[in-house]
Amino acid sequence: MDLLAAFRTFVRVVETGSFSAVAADLNTTQPTISRQVAALEAHLGARLLTRTTRRLVLTEDGQVLYEHAQRAIEAADEAQDAVGLRKRKPTGLLRLATPVVFGRLHVLPRLPAFLMRYPDVGIDLVMNDSITDLVEEGIDLAVRIGDLTDPGLVAKRLGTTRRITVASPGYLAQRGEPRHPDDLTRHDCVVYTRLATGPRWTFLGAEGVLTVEVTGRFRVNNSEGVRDAVLRGLGVGVVPNWLFVDEIERGAVRVILTAFEPRPLPISAVYPSRRFLAMKVRAMIDFLEDEFRLDPKLMPIAQDADASGH
Repeated sequence: MDLLAAFRTFVRVVETGSFSAVAADLNTTQPTISRQVAALEAHLGARLLTRTTRRLVLTEDGQVLYEHAQRAIEAADEAQDAVGLRKRKPTGLLRLATPVVFGRLHVLPRLPAFLMRYPDVGIDLVMNDSITDLVEEGIDLAVRIGDLTDPGLVAKRLGTTRRITVASPGYLAQRGEPRHPDDLTRHDCVVYTRLATGPRWTFLGAEGVLTVEVTGRFRVNNSEGVRDAVLRGLGVGVVPNWLFVDEIERGAVRVILTAFEPRPLPISAVYPSRRFLAMKVRAMIDFLEDEFRLDPKLMPIAQDADASGH
């Protein structure tokens, strides 16, 4: 049997915990995946998985094989990239995850240039504001904004997102304009629920670091919702400086509290912490780093220290 192919199938089953999920990834059927794992068990003469009605559980032999199979797959991929044509050009399908609005505005428009540069690479773009489990979802690389806390991921800094405080002219006419971050406690604030700090907004100004606990009648779990809520006058928002394309210039949104800049957030490329990094992943990281360095809204890395106050 093709042991390497069987190892790949087995590892994906373990990572996803589902024969059906792997079948969907590989564009085949659940019985086919089940038969492949069963054939591997027969070849090795060992039970690898215990199947219950609710989940798949690795046996002791399965755990041993899983660890060795991972290393075998990485070694095989590394060998392919080290020789022949693959040494000179990345190949294969790259599963790339991004936040929805950032992906729409700053990643997707750049992908045609990447695909033109690397004609043997395909891209499966996953746009989602939730924190995706990269291993379980089979994601090769993710672009994330904000502080990273997962020790199982490797991160490469790509740039910085500066943030601004904004409100609609209609909201400000009705409620007045806050002059200090402390004034926000008396305003409706649009709370982005996926922000790691929740309703605690941190500002940098002449007084140093200021943290304010904000409240509001509208909460939302994605930045597209924050954008629309601010435009519709539902409250004050703290948003990335790239979230509004032309609304600030034409007066549909006003920037306020300009003397108190919300704390900037890092933009990072993250991937699972395995020893081998595929050439297609390395190529995308380098490409995005070069692209973001040229975009003033994403702030060149060299300016991070000045902008963040550190």
